[in-house]
Amino acid sequence: MWVGMRVLVAGATGVIGRRLIPLLVTDGHTVFGTARTGEGAARLRAQGAEAIVLDVYDRDALMRGAREARPDAVIHQLTDLSAGSSEANAAMRTTGTRALVDAALAAGARRIVAASVSWAYGAGPAPAAESEPLDRAAALPRSVLLGGVMALEDAVAEIAEPVVLRYGTLYGSGTWYSRDGLMASRAREQALVADDSVTSFVHADDAAAACALALGWPPGTVNICDDEPAPAKEWLPVFAELVGAPAPPRQDGAPPWARGASNRRAREQLGWSPRYRSWRDGFARAL
Repeated sequence: MWVGMRVLVAGATGVIGRRLIPLLVTDGHTVFGTARTGEGAARLRAQGAEAIVLDVYDRDALMRGAREARPDAVIHQLTDLSAGSSEANAAMRTTGTRALVDAALAAGARRIVAASVSWAYGAGPAPAAESEPLDRAAALPRSVLLGGVMALEDAVAEIAEPVVLRYGTLYGSGTWYSRDGLMASRAREQALVADDSVTSFVHADDAAAACALALGWPPGTVNICDDEPAPAKEWLPVFAELVGAPAPPRQDGAPPWARGASNRRAREQLGWSPRYRSWRDGFARAL
């Protein structure tokens, strides 16, 4: 593992970022984190990081912040999920990533670790491996997601040593899949359907641990998810019961791309394994 790096974390106060900062500090890195507010900056300082207050859409401020940090590596954890808008999050992946990559290049960073998603692959019969293509032919509304993901992954590839982490669906405190999260509300409204769509989950703590380790991984793309992809017919009734929702409606069928992802590369080649190996155990402990 590389130690003593100067690391700039964009999105440092988000779901992954707030878990990640203490790990990086403990690992001996000098950490700079972005925050949009003074309150967020205070939390970062309390965790042992230097805080840079800015809006990532302000390119000039981002350039100044990157020059101040002089990072060896940049970690991209920027999202815009608070309103549940796919369009807002795609804009962050497109415009926000472009600004961050430009700032990283100008500041001389050679490595970037960027958050992507593991449900952007095309159709297939089994959980997707990293070598398989993304769903570039997706139609609306899925094409909004794919447009943002492809823009993000293409942009970070301009940096000398890019590591793209394709996270599974996050659950745990602060995520959509928590007792007070968006999907719990939708489950209580019976707006989620238990069908054959397969999802790969990952606890937010496990995602943060992988991100910290990825500073020392070779460039490339890595699926970060648990060991048990599962259809909604299996996981959704469990989730609903744990968050106090009624049994979900059921139906047969699934989109051909809804097949989950394989974590084999992370486990067998890179030495990462999730603490919560299955959503079954993770849901029971986290919800």
